[in-house]
Amino acid sequence: MKKIEAIVKPFKLDEVREALSEIGVAGLTVTEVKGFGRQKGHTELYRGAEYVVDFLPKVKIEVVVPGELVDLAIEAIVKSARTGKIGDGKIFVTTVEQVLRIRTGETDEAAI
Repeated sequence: MKKIEAIVKPFKLDEVREALSEIGVAGLTVTEVKGFGRQKGHTELYRGAEYVVDFLPKVKIEVVVPGELVDLAIEAIVKSARTGKIGDGKIFVTTVEQVLRIRTGETDEAAI
């Protein structure tokens, strides 16, 4: 099993969720986050004063999938989240050693 964490632009969330649902991903976790990468934030005007916004709003999507779905899930995220502009995000893949569903006691792939 693998855990895929994708950090994407907030307006792409629905597209990513739909793309993951189409390939059979049953559930995911979404967190509103802030951060920056190469874009290093941007400048905004507020009441005539200019200020720098260091951290940009992003959405972190976390999903745990069986090994055979990893490449499909990554491909679905990339296709649905890409705008071609700076700040499209990143995807991190890590190994999950154990999963346990609290309510039923199911473990590993039965629990995801």
